[in-house]
Amino acid sequence: MQLQDILYSQGFGTRRICAGLVQQGRVAVREAGAAGDVVCTDATQEFDTRDLMLNVQGADWPYHAKAYLVLNKPAGFECSQKPSAHPSIYTLLPAPLRQRPNKSAMAGVQAIGRLDQDTTGLLLLSDDGQFIHRMSSPKKRMPKVYQVTTKHPVTTQQVERLLAGVVLDDDPKPVKAADCVQTGECRIDLTLTEGKYHQVKRMVAAVGNRVEGLHRSQIGALELPADLVPGQWRWLAADELRLLQG
Repeated sequence: MQLQDILYSQGFGTRRICAGLVQQGRVAVREAGAAGDVVCTDATQEFDTRDLMLNVQGADWPYHAKAYLVLNKPAGFECSQKPSAHPSIYTLLPAPLRQRPNKSAMAGVQAIGRLDQDTTGLLLLSDDGQFIHRMSSPKKRMPKVYQVTTKHPVTTQQVERLLAGVVLDDDPKPVKAADCVQTGECRIDLTLTEGKYHQVKRMVAAVGNRVEGLHRSQIGALELPADLVPGQWRWLAADELRLLQG
């Protein structure tokens, strides 16, 4: 693939802008097995993209045909491109991830599902439409684990009701937790396989308690990486992606 097309695919701007970056000597390339970076000034030079490392204006950038990211969402951010009252989680990402060309109406990576502005934890983002659909599909019933802090002490009866199923005001069909483990006087780990609006908060309210803090710690078999601090993101490793696709 030509270098200008590689840069374009990674979100570094239009093909003209990408060609200009190369011609100005601002792009270095390190191919698989190479010892170091080599500055390239020919925008049409072709490279094998397997394990290709780019350095654009001093910053390393590994080539990824599709983007699969994990973000530790902090409180006070909205999962929206057009936030209403708080900053967008997309402001936590570098510009190329927000600008990657996409066949859909919106450029860049998209959050897979949403977390409320006051909810923290594991958030996945991608520009792979099929992956987003699979991860979002209700048919897949992907389990998600939430660490819930409640206002009042949790009772055995409340845990039992969450497991047995509670009725929410928009659906007569009871909604059950796939699992519910009490981890403290006012703390439970709640596992859900559905994604209804404000589901955790509404389920806890339905059993007579109230959510004071909410943190998503796991999606499927993928746990939030312990070394990822709030506001940080990184690429999903191949084995992590397999955990989600398996």
